[in-house]
Amino acid sequence: MSVRKIYTADIAARDVEAVFKLLRGKWKLLILFHLFDGQVQRFSDLERRVSGITQKMLAQQLRSFERDGIVVRTVSGDVPPHVDYRLTPWGQQLCPVLDSMLEWAEHYPASAGDAD
Repeated sequence: MSVRKIYTADIAARDVEAVFKLLRGKWKLLILFHLFDGQVQRFSDLERRVSGITQKMLAQQLRSFERDGIVVRTVSGDVPPHVDYRLTPWGQQLCPVLDSMLEWAEHYPASAGDAD
């Protein structure tokens, strides 16, 4: 059994900022939501689903996710080869976290935006 980290306000803020950095970028959250169904996705399928993204940008974002341990990339031995992506178990754990954020956002008070 692992021991849970003890958080001070400073440590918690730093660690949450590190998580936000992993997810930062125009396309990353959209790509994640397309991978949350738990199915293996081919590169070409993701390209079709993420409307407006270029092949280069999709490849960069997926490589970043792979480097960060969020996505696993598999290249087939077929001819021509195809590349599949799926979330790692750690990446899949983002789904309920982001769902909680959506639920929290639903309760955003309409008048809060007028406070400035």
